[in-house]
Amino acid sequence: MVVHHRVGRRPVFRSPHSSFPPVTDLAPVLEFLRQLKQNNNKPWMDANRAEYQRARKRYTTLITELLQRAQQFEPALLALSPSDVMYRINKNDRFQQSDEPYKNHMGSGLKRDGRQSPWAGYFVALEAGGETYVGAGRWQPEPQQLARIRQEIHYNADAFHALRQAPELLREFPGGLDQSQALRTAPKGYDRNDPDIEWLRLKSFFVWRSFSDKEVLRPDFPDRVLAAWQAAQPLVGFLNEAMMGD
Repeated sequence: MVVHHRVGRRPVFRSPHSSFPPVTDLAPVLEFLRQLKQNNNKPWMDANRAEYQRARKRYTTLITELLQRAQQFEPALLALSPSDVMYRINKNDRFQQSDEPYKNHMGSGLKRDGRQSPWAGYFVALEAGGETYVGAGRWQPEPQQLARIRQEIHYNADAFHALRQAPELLREFPGGLDQSQALRTAPKGYDRNDPDIEWLRLKSFFVWRSFSDKEVLRPDFPDRVLAAWQAAQPLVGFLNEAMMGD
């Protein structure tokens, strides 16, 4: 059981002396993704492979900056490189729900042990048309992990509520915890009249927000991503400690 969670206002990490290229370099990334959305097929990708590689390189530059800066406030990320956190653009056949072979976004998951690990972490995905999102937490944890998170909420409800209602978190993620993934009734072992049943029913523990294309192209986009992630760090820590168990 985890009990040592403190909520307090902390300065957001910012790097005024970044050595990275300006964020306006992301314009070709959004343009490539816009065209991919309209031409999501292998022949088009094969014919535009060079453009994809150029867009991917620019996206990698962004992730390199975000990862290096995030490592300064999140020790769990210290051993990771950009290749450890960046997702492939090819869709996973096991989860194929359409004939389109590629994702319409370029995404990354900054988590302990890398993008495919089962831990809570930090996410960013660029997608044209105002569909870019930044998020943090754990989406659909495995059954044992989910049980541990629910137990931690049940045992330490005050700490959980302080984290999910933290002003810093809600400033960056006004919608708070996503409640779209939830059981219709109480999970096994919990009373449906439990005062925290609204949160015990959740199947995911995740906060997210979207960015317009114009916002993505602003020079302060990396700062805004980092501010959002840092605001979510206490929640991410709560989830990971709960999932690790005793």
